[in-house]
Amino acid sequence: MAQQIKKVLVVNIFGIGDVLFTTPLLRNIKNTYPGCSVIYVANRRAAEALERNPCVDRVIIYERSDFVAALKKSRRRYWLKIVSFVRSIRNEQCDIAFDLSLNSGINFLLWCCGIKNIVGYKYRNRSFFLNQAIPLSGYEDRHVVEYYLALGEAAGLKGASRHMELPFAFEDRAWVEACFKKEGVRGDGPVIAFFPGGGASWGKDARFKQWPVASYAGLINKVIEKFSAKVILLGDQKDRSLSQGLARSVAGPVINLCGDTTLLQIAALLTRCDVAVMNDGGPLHVAVASGVRTVSIFGPVNEIVYGPYPREGHEVVTSAMMCRPCYRYFRRAECAHVSCLNRVTPEDVFEKIEVILSTQGKIKAGDKNRGQA
Repeated sequence: MAQQIKKVLVVNIFGIGDVLFTTPLLRNIKNTYPGCSVIYVANRRAAEALERNPCVDRVIIYERSDFVAALKKSRRRYWLKIVSFVRSIRNEQCDIAFDLSLNSGINFLLWCCGIKNIVGYKYRNRSFFLNQAIPLSGYEDRHVVEYYLALGEAAGLKGASRHMELPFAFEDRAWVEACFKKEGVRGDGPVIAFFPGGGASWGKDARFKQWPVASYAGLINKVIEKFSAKVILLGDQKDRSLSQGLARSVAGPVINLCGDTTLLQIAALLTRCDVAVMNDGGPLHVAVASGVRTVSIFGPVNEIVYGPYPREGHEVVTSAMMCRPCYRYFRRAECAHVSCLNRVTPEDVFEKIEVILSTQGKIKAGDKNRGQA
């Protein structure tokens, strides 16, 4: 079977973190089918995470909003766009597809592409066009990476890859060196990256994943005061105003690069940081894939399912509330106050940062008490 597979299609139209969750699966595809080509269908925002991945040979962009925009103009434009999308996949003549979209429409389009073996999840009767349908009610008891790997195993994939991958280029590393030189980052104290935004895949509900800016400000002031840390603010264009407000409310100096970097520049920069602090969301998984140790803040979402993977070396902060996690079966409970997130204090997160810096030897034992008087 392995010798017959020459081209493999992988479909994941979700966010950056979810695409990174598939990178161990991609590695196992390459291990199982040596010499095969992997074609990946992803949305435009997440495609950059695959740009340098050696396991991906081509990325095809699927952006639902583009189809919606075409339909608003005319049915003809809509159908022409669908035909163009189907043709781009059909021309690849893939032998097998791993459809992680949980979308019956995508299932149907892959069937229209003539792919003989389509593997995916049997979820809410959306699997009619799948050849191999693995039952799924939701991601509940283990990490999403483990679900994807189990899907691959059910389809006969071999390999033991368990780590996410986010390769970057020499130019990205050179950009970081130039940036650090310009900003005076010399390694004479801990370098800590903060992502105050994130949660883009939740759209207008992203705020339910975001720890309050005032809490970030209190935390940043504390790490500057106690550890003389260099603080770098990161994020994408949508987070720019949020980070600007945070920078203004912090007493000490910060380096605000939010909205001024590419995804791969962020990945390269994180390899030069001692710890990265962020909300639940894509930036967490970018950081984990880059190899930096992280402290992440979780509210409604289950950190066992969507947290850092593998967990070793990473710290997660949650509040002890009986009702969390309340995000289940891809739905968030109706809760406007999000106390599970807002009750996390700067001291809670600071303690986790302190643990990581201590184990790295970045702070001395006496530093822990500095400034507490």
